[in-house]
Amino acid sequence: MDWIKILHILCVMGWMTSIFAVPRALIYWRREWARLGEFGPLGDLTIRLYRFSAGLAVIAVLSGLWLGWSVWSFAPWVLVKLALVSLLAAHYVWTGVLVVRAKRGEFRDSDLYLRIFNEISVLVVIAVLWLVVMKPF
Repeated sequence: MDWIKILHILCVMGWMTSIFAVPRALIYWRREWARLGEFGPLGDLTIRLYRFSAGLAVIAVLSGLWLGWSVWSFAPWVLVKLALVSLLAAHYVWTGVLVVRAKRGEFRDSDLYLRIFNEISVLVVIAVLWLVVMKPF
């Protein structure tokens, strides 16, 4: 079971890297697009990071569900954690929509929107970490 926990933590770390980095990268990608007028290296890096982390997200969710079921028997705090992870997954999917738009040269959202969008995920992750550490109910 410890190996499943290690796998889960490792994949969560990789997925969170993308959740935190890709919205920020979109800000810089938009600036690069305005400067170059075409798809540049930052866009390629952003797309690769997003795609790579998709696999990590799947493994993180599946291993988390396994742990929630086999170790904690879906205790109430696990169910709340799963709800918050669902929000993070929705955030990740919306980030993918933004990446696809950016690949087409459509940068509809402002820097401020992307910064706030980025910080929302941080708040959700803090709540998840609190639940995992404290196991309040």
